[in-house]
Amino acid sequence: MAIEDTSMDGERMAYDPDQDPEETRNIRRQYRHLEQELTENQDLTTEQVTEKLRSANHLFEQVHGISEATNDSGILVLFSQISAAKARAMKSGSGAFDVDDFVARLITYMGGRKPVSPADDADDFEDASEYDEGAPLDWERIGRRALAKSRRVPAMDFMLGPLSIEPKKRAAAKRAKLEKNKEDMKKPQEIREEDITRSENETTKNVATLERLLEKTGSVNLFKFIINPNDFGQSVENMFYLSFLIRDGKCALEIEEETEEPMIMLCEQPTQEDYDDGLVKHQIVMEFDMNTWRRAIEVFNITEPMIPSRPKSEMRIGQKWYG
Repeated sequence: MAIEDTSMDGERMAYDPDQDPEETRNIRRQYRHLEQELTENQDLTTEQVTEKLRSANHLFEQVHGISEATNDSGILVLFSQISAAKARAMKSGSGAFDVDDFVARLITYMGGRKPVSPADDADDFEDASEYDEGAPLDWERIGRRALAKSRRVPAMDFMLGPLSIEPKKRAAAKRAKLEKNKEDMKKPQEIREEDITRSENETTKNVATLERLLEKTGSVNLFKFIINPNDFGQSVENMFYLSFLIRDGKCALEIEEETEEPMIMLCEQPTQEDYDDGLVKHQIVMEFDMNTWRRAIEVFNITEPMIPSRPKSEMRIGQKWYG
């Protein structure tokens, strides 16, 4: 139901969640077309920009939704950018607008170099012959001239822009400090192939150990086989090593029908002919966190690890050893 205005004029409020969907799509399409015209045509004349702004204002009268209002705000940003670019390209007489010359003339007109003579209040910038240096600026004088052009109250930041202070160059200071302390810079350590050879050898050895254990145990519960009740980290490692056997087709994983327990056992490794006959590989991702580890120990009453605990290994990467 649309929101209705309760004011005396009885007009409907701008927001209408029940606006016709076809109408909203048409409004968005017109906004996109207008945005494309403003973006692609950078050499629009002032008259063309004004005409397109009138079209945008007329289009905004049909806006009753948040999405369409967002499109309108984007169009306003484009209009402001185009207007700012045209203002920067404005010419004063035969040359470009000179900010320094304008400020100098403004100071002279307000009596910044010579105090205003009581007998003369001429309204032109060139008449400065009767002024003496040292007087404060007469802002009321320039205010009377500005009042004839606009009655808008000037904001405090009205003079920001060309008259603002120079920004601090912090980037240059940081760069100088970095160049000064080059001796403190350290080159990243390079990891070479021989640095991780030991880790690969340990993986191969531990996978072979799990394969020999499965030959002795036969079919066994997955959790009873891999879990080390005294070390969560080694339980994760055991799962990692077991995944190699399953990937290579040397170990099978099945769910027992009666107990619904996950069982693993060694199997005959498939050949290429088996895959050619329709055998398909299946990959699964199994979550194994510390809560699962504790729950499995409790459910299956695991007190001793089937896979012997391994000593803490150390691996050398670069100039450091990692345990």
